[in-house]
Amino acid sequence: MTERAPPTYERYLPWRRWVEIGFWVAMIGANCIGNSMTTLIDMRRQGSGVEAWEPAVWEVSSALVWLLVLIPAIAWYTRRFPLHWENWRRRIPEYLLASIVVCIIHVVGMVALRVLAYRSQGMTYEFGPWPRELVYEYLKDIRSFATIVVLVEGYRFLLRRWQGEASLLAEPDEGPPLEPVDRPERFLVRKLGREFLVAANDIEWLQAAGNYVNLRVRGHDYPLRSTIAGIETRLDPRRFTRIHRSYIVSLDQVASIEPLDTGDARVHMKDGSALPCSRRYRQDLRQRTGAEAA
Repeated sequence: MTERAPPTYERYLPWRRWVEIGFWVAMIGANCIGNSMTTLIDMRRQGSGVEAWEPAVWEVSSALVWLLVLIPAIAWYTRRFPLHWENWRRRIPEYLLASIVVCIIHVVGMVALRVLAYRSQGMTYEFGPWPRELVYEYLKDIRSFATIVVLVEGYRFLLRRWQGEASLLAEPDEGPPLEPVDRPERFLVRKLGREFLVAANDIEWLQAAGNYVNLRVRGHDYPLRSTIAGIETRLDPRRFTRIHRSYIVSLDQVASIEPLDTGDARVHMKDGSALPCSRRYRQDLRQRTGAEAA
């Protein structure tokens, strides 16, 4: 296999975290400024005696809770419990419940910040009747929650396609398969509209990542829609072995095994990676590889 990840993707990785943070700061910040200005204008038209800083406090308090708490939590939740076409009927009730939790955290957090801001000015903040205001805020927050979920999942989908997403070869519509489907010898990788094959023997190690398993091939990761247990049963046990609840390694790629005081171990791979090995797998791995302790 000679295909490599696009240089642009490799150059993007060091900047990925900053781009992601910058996107949400810019998006929430622009919304915060716009809402503050329009709210102040509307209230002035109505003859309200609200101070000019009050709408800014209302919007900034909401924005801070979204940026510092809720967006990271939603990103974690969608990674831990991803929403796909195959599971959306089962996931929708869970996501609706999550949206209620998001709303409660949002309201409690922003009200607390507003109370502190008003106290600093010698004033008292009145949120209003909680049942009515919670319903009002939820009608807004569920739209924000859905928008964030769509943006996060859409971004991950684009990253997988840019990086290269792996899949198992399916049985042909007619005739027998060219190779065993239950124990694949190759994986199909789709990347930016192109397709190529990755030999199973080229996989150095595999790592669980939510509903995906990353296949490490010559320094690049290709996500495969599977659980780590599911793909373990389809790999050749003579070549691959489990070393951790989240890792499977190619026996040919193990360089050494470093025992740790805890009883676990650290597996050093030929590509320079160091992977965790649980104590339950440590002795079996040493016997199968004959690797010397590092």
